[in-house]
Amino acid sequence: MSAASAEQPFNSRPLTAIADEIMERHPGYRVEIIGGHLLVSPAPDVPHARALTKLMRPFIAAGLDDGETEVLQGIGLWLPTDTEDYAIPDLAIVDADVEDHLVENNSYEPVCFRLVLEVTSGNWKNDLKTKVTAYAQAEVPVYVIVDRKHQRLHVLTDPAGGRYANHRPHAPGEIVTLPDSIGAKVTLDVDEILKAGQPKAN
Repeated sequence: MSAASAEQPFNSRPLTAIADEIMERHPGYRVEIIGGHLLVSPAPDVPHARALTKLMRPFIAAGLDDGETEVLQGIGLWLPTDTEDYAIPDLAIVDADVEDHLVENNSYEPVCFRLVLEVTSGNWKNDLKTKVTAYAQAEVPVYVIVDRKHQRLHVLTDPAGGRYANHRPHAPGEIVTLPDSIGAKVTLDVDEILKAGQPKAN
């Protein structure tokens, strides 16, 4: 997801209130709070949305959108990194009882997230660095990054001690099998997904 990080000066207002105000004034923008900093992201472009559509299909085909889990876009994940921290992954596989785990600000406890996925845009460093630490600290079992900048698909697993023990980048031409912990066998065609995330040639 594209993001411009801005550290806020001292302000007595809660960051969540400032985040809500930004979203009201700029419809379509996504605002997250990670490590006490606001991350503001403009609306995604068409290739970003196209990549997400391609990505949803194998998860849904594997049955992850029925029964014990759901496949959802853009829902908040409450983070343990600071008192107001939350992230909004592009895509998530969550337990079906996710609504029972609401914390606040439309964000839900990390315990019900089996996988989070981000498609990079403008400031790709947030997805490749800032969010890696945040999701590891939240102990989300699987984090997938569609890195459009470097044409790689990253799969991070086994969070422990605030970091992911396993981080594997995959290149075009590879077929990636995700961990069974998400609830079903899912394979991703790296080339297909990365191509979907690029503008169509005229």
